[in-house]
This record gives sequence, structure tokens and C-alpha cells, in this order.
Amino acid sequence: MNKRLLLTLLFSAVLAACSEPAAKLAGDALQLARDTACALDGMLLADYPGPKGQIRYQDGQVDAFCDTVELIAMLKTPESTRSISGAYVQDMAKAEWENPQGHWIDAKTAFYVAGSKLHGSMGPTFASFAQRAEADAFARHNGGKVYGYAAISADMARLDGGVLNDGGM
Repeated sequence: MNKRLLLTLLFSAVLAACSEPAAKLAGDALQLARDTACALDGMLLADYPGPKGQIRYQDGQVDAFCDTVELIAMLKTPESTRSISGAYVQDMAKAEWENPQGHWIDAKTAFYVAGSKLHGSMGPTFASFAQRAEADAFARHNGGKVYGYAAISADMARLDGGVLNDGGM
């Protein structure tokens, strides 16, 4: 192998490694780095409690969100034109509320608790769970109502408060 080809391959590998915004893949979801910033507002995800979200687009790019309300708003907004290959939230039955790490699940099969006493980075949030029974138990303990993804409308996930009735956002 000549030096020019070797250097080209090495340079290509370095560029490919730099294109991922976070650490290792966990299925299609990324294990987000501590310095990952929210795609909407630039807030560092690690600085805030509550479940996070991420969207992987068909082109391989990933947008991370510091709150599930932001993620669901992006998914439910009809103006979105980018092709999505997957959307993920954290299973809060397994992740710690104050410092959630990993435990990514499919956002469209998750169950969500709206209106609980626990807040995320933007105030009231949708607590996300892989299992309905875990969402029900969370709602009994922390208040709120359980919804499947399909039952959440775009109006419920408005970034100005929506169903969460938080006019301060």
C-alpha cells in the first residue's frame, strides 16, 4: 500500500470519527457525552434532571434534547421535513431522575406521564417509561396521567406550556 493511499484512508477515518456528536452507539441511540448540548436551546443535557431525548435522521445526524417535551414537539410538528430513522427517550424506571444516563428506548413505543410533581430541564415534562405498569406506578407516586405516544397531540407538547399548563416556558 502506498503512502498516499494510507494517508487518505487514515484521514478519512479521522473525519468519520469526528462526525459523530457523542460517544458510542447503543443500538441506534447514542450514549450521549456529558458535554452534549440541546439542539433547540444549547443547554447542556447533563446540567438538568429528568428524561432526555434524541432523534436520529436518515442522514445519520443526531439531535439531542434536554427534555422529552422538546423531543415530542419536534416529532409531532407537521412542519418537520427531515426524514427520521429513530427517536429515543430514557426509561425512567431504570435511569436516575437527577442524573439520567443511558437506558434509551423507542420514543414511539414508550409510555409518558404528564403532570407529575417532578420537573425536567424546562419545568413540567413527560416522564418516559418502557412499560405501562412502571408509568402507572410512577403516576401513583408522583401524580400525573399516563399516555401512550399516539395519544399525545402536538398541542400537548407545545413548548409554551401545552397540556402541562406551564405558561412560564
